[in-house]
Amino acid sequence: MLDALPHTLRAHADRPAVLGSTRAGAVQVKATYGDLADLTDRYAAALHARGIGRGGTVGVAVRPGPRALSLMLAVLRLGARAAVLDPGAGPDVLRSRLTLARPDLVVADATAQAVAGWARPLARHAHLALPDLAELGPVVTVGPRLPGCAPALDRGARAVAPQRPVDEDADAVIVFTSGTTTRPRAVVHTRASLAAGMTTVTDVVRPRAGQPVLGGTFFVLVPSLASGAPVALPARSPRVMTRQLRRLAPQATYLTPPQLRAALAEGARFTGRVWTGSAPASAGLLTRVKQAGAEEAWGVYALTELFPAAAVEQTDKAAYTGRGDLVGTPLPGVAARTGSSGELLLTGPAARHRYLGEEPDPWVATGDRAHLDGGRIVLEGRTKDMVLRHAENIYPGLYEPSLHVPGVELALLVGVPADDGDERLVAVVQPGRGTDRTALRTALDGPLERMGHARPDAVLLAEIPLSGRSRKPDRAATARLAARRLAEGDRA
Repeated sequence: MLDALPHTLRAHADRPAVLGSTRAGAVQVKATYGDLADLTDRYAAALHARGIGRGGTVGVAVRPGPRALSLMLAVLRLGARAAVLDPGAGPDVLRSRLTLARPDLVVADATAQAVAGWARPLARHAHLALPDLAELGPVVTVGPRLPGCAPALDRGARAVAPQRPVDEDADAVIVFTSGTTTRPRAVVHTRASLAAGMTTVTDVVRPRAGQPVLGGTFFVLVPSLASGAPVALPARSPRVMTRQLRRLAPQATYLTPPQLRAALAEGARFTGRVWTGSAPASAGLLTRVKQAGAEEAWGVYALTELFPAAAVEQTDKAAYTGRGDLVGTPLPGVAARTGSSGELLLTGPAARHRYLGEEPDPWVATGDRAHLDGGRIVLEGRTKDMVLRHAENIYPGLYEPSLHVPGVELALLVGVPADDGDERLVAVVQPGRGTDRTALRTALDGPLERMGHARPDAVLLAEIPLSGRSRKPDRAATARLAARRLAEGDRA
């Protein structure tokens, strides 16, 4: 599919490819098939001119849309790999991830460079701070440049980049998922595993040519466009998205549970089949989606390491009365089993090859406790400390060390269940004896600001419960403490 898509783009150059929406919900054509083909050619030529080739690494921090898609296709065309960078993770986390990936070039749009001073750690020659990190590679800009942005990627290079022979076992993409600032962790997919995942999406969703699909991820864009279906990027505003859904009447829609809840709150009506993932989707949420017009409403169980893994339709989920959360039957090619501790293990053609810097392992340890019910996967809770908020995985180990400013004895980030099925992220900080609490809160302002999208919803000063012979911090007890304090009205 990755190799066939460029030919499809050229064969249907005038066909709308990526759609946007005005504030009134009117449909806008952001790019045609031909536009995407031209962008891919330009980016491939510009990257080739900068020395990017087989085995190279390109850091990508570009908002979802035509530029991001074309850039990814250009990187893959050259036989290089893309390291997906999240500008909202904060500069300390970003620094550690760049150190691990060692990109030859970082490509970012102006917005990514502006987010919370994200660009500061990247490069001296781009007129950014922290010049000691310049060895991590140069930075270039795609799209409109703002004052202070890095130089443009495309400076008029028009030489045709060579088409590299396909190596299905070659690295294609790096996606960071967890770890700490001292030991970041990143998922590595090969061309083969990436293609297998997109083939599964195509077989499951079955997009029809000429009818729009609503969704913004790479795994939605590529299969839909390869099938001849234009893709509409979801509006950020729930109110605008509601109008967008009414105007488009998409054949298929992929939104996260928080997006679905926000759209439903605005009275959204759905058409065709609706898919949701990246966070738990309850039977109640899927039922509301069908009541709002969807022909089918599906919950997708997926991981960065294996996308997608399983799916369940609302009818089956609502009928399930056993213990745990039914997430469906493994999709074709996916095998599931549980380990000795009850952790769910998955494998299949779409499974990641390895974690960066580690040896390959065909089985993905999901971090979820589960059991199999007639071949169906039923989750029983997470074994990891991960907190899931707004469809984003937040790993406490990335951020807790930064909370240990002078005057702090212990600090934990815990998740507290919210009324809508999501989680609130709470920082519980234990002050040292005699510490001025007002001064301590002031000292925490800087670290909290640097946490990006992992900034907690609340900060509580309290003594953290300990457990076990070694008297380690008890996360479960701390989460209960935070829930009780918040219920009592402590919003500090």
